[in-house]
Amino acid sequence: MHEDANRAVDAAAPRRLGIFLVTTTAVFAADVISKILAVSELSDRSVELVPGVLDLELTRNRGAAFGVAGGATILFTLVAVAVIVVIARVARRLRSTAWAITLGLLLGGALGNLLDRLVRSPGLLRGEVVDWIHLHHWPVFNIADSAIVVGGLLAVLLTARNIPIDGRREPAGSAGSAGSAGPVGQGPAADPRGDLDQGD
Repeated sequence: MHEDANRAVDAAAPRRLGIFLVTTTAVFAADVISKILAVSELSDRSVELVPGVLDLELTRNRGAAFGVAGGATILFTLVAVAVIVVIARVARRLRSTAWAITLGLLLGGALGNLLDRLVRSPGLLRGEVVDWIHLHHWPVFNIADSAIVVGGLLAVLLTARNIPIDGRREPAGSAGSAGSAGPVGQGPAADPRGDLDQGD
């Protein structure tokens, strides 16, 4: 049964990769387009959307997400490159829809902010990231920052629920599954998570 489930998961791999690429592209495109519009429309003004809560305000950020550690621009650029490489390598094992969306959010966000580091002033690897969403009592941020935060939270949740990136189920007799056996003569106990499909 587990072998049949794993074969079905493998057959769905191209669809999971497609979801990953679509998510990555959507986040990256939304971030780039929104930054272009922010620079064009907010350079000399701010726009109040919800008084005392939310406005649009153009800022330039030399640090990490939400303006953290502004003096380590080159370091954060190199870290972003490393994260992108790791995600790209891991994506080849994608068999889970939830992980496809999660990694797409992380990669799209990382690419969006990395592009600013590469092409914006004051220079290569030291470019300032464009931020434009201002929630009062919170640092100004952008769509890429939001995608990275949401993707990070989803990754923690999926890991806590033991949902693997490759979507595979371990056979009942494999290591770490000793506690899954039922009483003698009754075979393996039912999966307490029911019919949860880890590949989805």
